[in-house]
Amino acid sequence: MSAGALAAVTTAPARAAAAPTPARTAEEIAKLPHVKAHLVAPPFVHEHEQVATGGPKVVQFRMEIEEKKVVVDNEGTTLQAMTFNGSLPGPTMVVHEGDYVELTLVNPASNAMMHNVDFHSATGALGGAKLTNVNPGEEAVLRFKADRPGTFVYHCAPEGMVPWHVTTGMHGTIMVLPREGLKDADGNPLHYDKVYTIGELDFYIPKDENGKFKDYASAAESFPETMEVMKSLTPSHVVFNGKVGALTGEGAMKAKVGETVLFIHSQANRDTRPHLIGGHGDWVWETGKFNNPPEKDLETWFIRGGSAGAALYTFKQPGVYAYVNHNLIEAFYLGAAGHVVVEGDWNNDLMTQVKAPGPITSKPW
Repeated sequence: MSAGALAAVTTAPARAAAAPTPARTAEEIAKLPHVKAHLVAPPFVHEHEQVATGGPKVVQFRMEIEEKKVVVDNEGTTLQAMTFNGSLPGPTMVVHEGDYVELTLVNPASNAMMHNVDFHSATGALGGAKLTNVNPGEEAVLRFKADRPGTFVYHCAPEGMVPWHVTTGMHGTIMVLPREGLKDADGNPLHYDKVYTIGELDFYIPKDENGKFKDYASAAESFPETMEVMKSLTPSHVVFNGKVGALTGEGAMKAKVGETVLFIHSQANRDTRPHLIGGHGDWVWETGKFNNPPEKDLETWFIRGGSAGAALYTFKQPGVYAYVNHNLIEAFYLGAAGHVVVEGDWNNDLMTQVKAPGPITSKPW
């Protein structure tokens, strides 16, 4: 796995939370260290420190909007998607509390529509949506202070068209880590070896009179009939990372026995219930907000529509783990399922097959 797929694990000691700072002027912000972060497509997350070294900085991101047709299942069903950086969901951004996020949002001339971005982690101007309306051929630069830690959704929010843009792919996650890193409910430091981000998407693709999914030449052409399906509140697909099976096979998430993995799960529109079959959530921030103590040993956790949560788990057994939305109808029939492939040695103390399946020989007790 490439270095960009892994979070940089810092060995710096945990630090006390930074005290609130007074508002900085533009001149003072300009003098802070500026760092360019190179975004990567989910489920991976760009390299970052878990414990911040040094003071606040300006973390710069550049994100291009891409309108394109994508295939969303194994039957070849197509969606006229709108995306951040070409991926569904958009890339996950990571900063620390007290840092400044500086985003250059680019809408290439090849696109047909106006777009923007609303950060649930930001304060004011509809989360930045009022300041980032970009027509095809334009770009805008937004800066905001990451003043509270947690995992948060961001999404496109053009006036009058928010649901359509969100349910055709335009949302992602930003994670604002505490400067001293994650901690358990008792204040002890927590670290992760890998981090994966799962963006759950609900699609509303119209069918023709024969019950087959329709294919459209453009997003504008798909809009009227898609709106009618959306109003039914009945998705045609519920998928992880853009397509049925995107996180299985070659796309499966990877880990080793003994490794601790942070799973970030977002859903910008509907409620969901992540569950790791064969594993647990050792520490879970259901609401994704790191100022609140995490819950321990959860079997299934709840992510509200319009939010992102985080779960930390240390793998103890090898094998293929299914990571699903535990609305099992959506997992098995609509696509909300993925895999984690774990390498290592089996521990018979945790589980063993005492007798293989065979004829009944036991007596009633």
